[in-house]
Amino acid sequence: MLAPQVWSSVRLGAKGPGRCLVRSLTGWSSREGRKVDIAGIYPPVTTPFTATAEVDYEKLEENLYKLGTIPFRGFVVQGSTGEFPYLTSSERLQVVSRVRQFMPKDKLLLAGSGCESTQATVEMTVSMAQVGADAALVVTPCYYQGRMTSTALIHHYTKVADLSPIPVVLYNVPANTALDLPLDAVVTLSQHPNIVGIKESGGDVTRVGLIVHKTKKQDFQVLAGSAGFLLASYGIGAVGGICALANVLGAQLCQLERLCLTGQWEDAQALQHRLIEPNTAVTRRFGIPGLKKTMDWFGYYGGPCRAPLIELSPDEEEKLRLDFTTNGWL
Repeated sequence: MLAPQVWSSVRLGAKGPGRCLVRSLTGWSSREGRKVDIAGIYPPVTTPFTATAEVDYEKLEENLYKLGTIPFRGFVVQGSTGEFPYLTSSERLQVVSRVRQFMPKDKLLLAGSGCESTQATVEMTVSMAQVGADAALVVTPCYYQGRMTSTALIHHYTKVADLSPIPVVLYNVPANTALDLPLDAVVTLSQHPNIVGIKESGGDVTRVGLIVHKTKKQDFQVLAGSAGFLLASYGIGAVGGICALANVLGAQLCQLERLCLTGQWEDAQALQHRLIEPNTAVTRRFGIPGLKKTMDWFGYYGGPCRAPLIELSPDEEEKLRLDFTTNGWL
């Protein structure tokens, strides 16, 4: 985390980092201009661990090398799939720093910087920018969820966006936070010049459509948070997706994106149907242990998770494999 003097420096309001230039794929551009375009498909990169639960940077580089051959828009690092709650602050920053070094230079790097307090989130966001992140993915604070009203969340995200030297992407993932970022808060926050979009992982396509509809006058983009509803999200105005399944079927998700963008809806539908069960298996059903096991099957390094996450049982592993084989992926 940042030292106290650094936190003090980012509280300078209009003179602080929140009023600086922002970096896009083509360099740094003024806040007064168009927001950064985040459209495209992103894998939320897993964090590989050794048998002794240390971050395995060699395996991380190997995975990124393989993922870098797929036409992703970029990578998400230290999101939920990266097991960020189980990493120390220094580890989170070191992973992002290493990914910046390893990844292709033409890819966009979104880094998860959300913490429970606003102060800690600002500090982490500034630090993520310092180690090379192009944008910050900020999950909703949720520990005191009973008090996380629209007012509280608008205040939180506004403060973070005001003081962030890089663009901010909202992150709604109620399966993990037990909290839906209220629609009225999303609409209000979409008007902030440094909030560029949202990763919407709730799975409610009606909500995705409403966000697109109610923010259409803003320069604000919606990314689907899961491959299971990617086609439906494209159909109602989303511009891409951050999908755990992209860690193993990335080329197929990029193909689905192309089919949607070129209006080949029948082919897109057929492909989407084959992705639903595998996606459910590596997200809701078996989670990150399931995703990492599948990565091992597809030539990536999955490896162990950090405790208290545990590996799949033999019965779970067989069910996971079945979801891929019956849809023609294994």
